[in-house]
Amino acid sequence: MERICTNLPFLVLMQTSKRVHDRIKEEMTKNKLSITEFSVLEVLYHKGRQTIQQIGKSILISSGSMTYVIDKLEERGLVSRNACPDDRRAIHVLLTDQGNTVMNEIMPTYHELVSDMFGSLSDDDAETFVQLLRKVKERV
Repeated sequence: MERICTNLPFLVLMQTSKRVHDRIKEEMTKNKLSITEFSVLEVLYHKGRQTIQQIGKSILISSGSMTYVIDKLEERGLVSRNACPDDRRAIHVLLTDQGNTVMNEIMPTYHELVSDMFGSLSDDDAETFVQLLRKVKERV
């Protein structure tokens, strides 16, 4: 007797997520970055100066792990940390000039890669896909 898979949407979502993650990881390895390092740089590139907690919340990583990643990026001269003038407990992280240069080089290829991965979707498909994912997210 064949069983019907009731969690097929979940399985396909997880398989797709893993493939997308692996493809981005492969591309970032060419730039000598882990996917987590790239994610931190991407948040700073788009949002500007952020606290460690804000970055961690954006990329869903604990602050302990964030500190390690930011240490590595700081050693490479891609980010810097500055004390927050309003709250002595907070530390702001921002891209350095070198970090901005690296991201300016990476982002066109990254956008092309993401566009290619989702290139099989029409604009309507993409809109529906986003709506469906948001619907699931709200339920969770």
